[in-house]
Amino acid sequence: MKSKLIIFAAIVALALTLFACAPTPGQASVGVSCDDFYQQQHITEEIEINADDSLTVTLCSNPTTGFQWSESAQISDQSVLEQVSHAFIAAEDEPPPPPGTPGQEVWTFQALQKGTTTVTMEYSRPWEGGEKGEWTYTLTVRVK
Repeated sequence: MKSKLIIFAAIVALALTLFACAPTPGQASVGVSCDDFYQQQHITEEIEINADDSLTVTLCSNPTTGFQWSESAQISDQSVLEQVSHAFIAAEDEPPPPPGTPGQEVWTFQALQKGTTTVTMEYSRPWEGGEKGEWTYTLTVRVK
């Protein structure tokens, strides 16, 4: 009886460990580094997610150059996907990184219903006469 209890406890512990290590359902993410954009200025990708999933897009950004990503992503079908947030996250190192060190811009989206939509972001200098679309990122999102 005691050995059965020990075996049962070991199985429960193993199951809990495996469950805790499993990826969190309902979250997907994509990201592009500065090196990727230096090699290819216009990047197009695809992703498939489930309805009700959240999607995080992380792109390299360096506002000290005068460039910035569009605040709001262009979403071709807003009944399929909705932008929830957008923020700049500075690089954090010890010691603090020197001025001009790139960070990341992060957008969070929520899948609303089944369908396909395209999300587009543009990295530009926003002032009149500034470079437009120096980098672009286009993501086709299939919500199933």
